[in-house]
Amino acid sequence: MSADIHLAGAAEAAFLAEAEEAYEGAHDTASTVTLGFWIYLMSDCVLFAALFASFAVLRDQTASGPDAHEIFRLPYVLVETACLLVSSFTYGMAMIAMERNRQAGMLGWIGLTLLLGLGFLSLEVHEFAALVGEGAGPDRSGFLTAFFTLVGTHGLHVLSGMVWMLVLIAHVLRRGPTAANRARLACLSLFWHFLDIVWIGVFTVVYLIGAA
Repeated sequence: MSADIHLAGAAEAAFLAEAEEAYEGAHDTASTVTLGFWIYLMSDCVLFAALFASFAVLRDQTASGPDAHEIFRLPYVLVETACLLVSSFTYGMAMIAMERNRQAGMLGWIGLTLLLGLGFLSLEVHEFAALVGEGAGPDRSGFLTAFFTLVGTHGLHVLSGMVWMLVLIAHVLRRGPTAANRARLACLSLFWHFLDIVWIGVFTVVYLIGAA
């Protein structure tokens, strides 16, 4: 009897040790992934810094075409900005739901974030189409080339973030909020908030100063 108890105790200890080792391994993997993603974000900072610098240099190169004051409509851009900023809040709520192990709530907030991102992109595409229709396309002047490149690059990042959300929604529905999925959701959170910060820079430097 005592031998059976001893064997059971040893088996339980081995199981707990194995579980602790697996947890620590998953934690280390998540930390490595997050660190790698921070490095990626730093490279994206360099990319956007170069685009902002190019826009600053080419801002006055209108080639006798329309300038920023003529083509930008601040009320319209304010709606775009509101969509993106609110989406940052909704994704934050998704992360809170994840920490509380509320999968349905987390997916609901991510879905709302996705809709707001779609609204932002739709408004941006409409703005681009209207400018091209007015003859203010990216080939019209250096200023417009820099504008379309900077804002368009940000828009492509938003699109990639939305695709990432869809993939993660599928992962969570299939496997649940595993440690790997939590790490991915945390990286997406960093990415999405980063895009908000970049957009605040775009709104200030491109639209506010340009329309002043």
